[in-house]
Amino acid sequence: MASLQPIALVTGADGFIGRFVSAGLANAGWRVRRAIRSIPSGRLDADTFVGRELSLSTEWQDALADVQVVVHTAARAHLPAHVQASERDLYMSVNVDGTLHLARCAANAGVRDFVFLSSIAVNGSTTDHRSPFTEIDILSPVNVYGQSKAAAEVGLAELSASMAIRVTAIRPPMIYGSGARGNFRRLAMAVKAGVPLPFGLIRNRRAFLGVDNLVSFILHRLNTAGGSHFETFLVADALPLSTPAFVRELGRVLERPARLFPFPVPLLRAALSPLSLGDALISSLELDTSRARATGWHPEIDLAEGLVRAIKGLAPKRGVLDDNTMPPR
Repeated sequence: MASLQPIALVTGADGFIGRFVSAGLANAGWRVRRAIRSIPSGRLDADTFVGRELSLSTEWQDALADVQVVVHTAARAHLPAHVQASERDLYMSVNVDGTLHLARCAANAGVRDFVFLSSIAVNGSTTDHRSPFTEIDILSPVNVYGQSKAAAEVGLAELSASMAIRVTAIRPPMIYGSGARGNFRRLAMAVKAGVPLPFGLIRNRRAFLGVDNLVSFILHRLNTAGGSHFETFLVADALPLSTPAFVRELGRVLERPARLFPFPVPLLRAALSPLSLGDALISSLELDTSRARATGWHPEIDLAEGLVRAIKGLAPKRGVLDDNTMPPR
């Protein structure tokens, strides 16, 4: 007899985002199956499925048996632009072909909901000199990672139109939380170490998303019936902040002074360009989240509380990739 407890499959479940999604689903009463790529240390339980590559040859039937929901967080990493350009085929194979194969398997297995963690990179890299990004903007990704996420969205929309599965694509900005890496970790560690940062003259507005708010939207979406077969949502915290304001808030939470000094922005952009960090730190990135809010969702955690939770994960860790991404092969 099938269990009355609803079952969700989370891909990338051992990553930063996947761990929070898995915990959130479990706390909400779901039985969580964890799909991961690498074999973990320690003992495996019956709900952990290892060696699940995002490829056309992956067998998903056992992991998908009796599953109602798939939350797909695994992906090829958002790496520097030159790496993405040299690995374009791999990005498309993993983030597009692997995702669509998983979604087809899920639809064939009778899964009712497929939640896809996309990226605001689908819209572009900056909202300088324009209005905030929306779900109906023309897709304008500027790097291979964004292009792969956009192509996956297009494929998922076509798939959901022909198969009985509801697909939700979520486009987040930078996600912060305990265990986050990437730019958030770099900024937090710099502030914690008292490193002077040349951001004093930056006047931008950027959206951020606490991982707890992301999980709350996913749970809200899964508890909301109806809607079209494919829907896209931009999800972010309540208010955008400038890069200097975000760094100062980090300093307040870390109880360290944010050592910002003025530096000409054009020169700073030129210096950051080889690291693909110019837009991420200097440009504005604003999101219109009215569609998500119209569903009845609102961010449950404000920035101050989100950062308090996030700094618990600042212990030194090895590796340079976000946990929710596929490592290089």
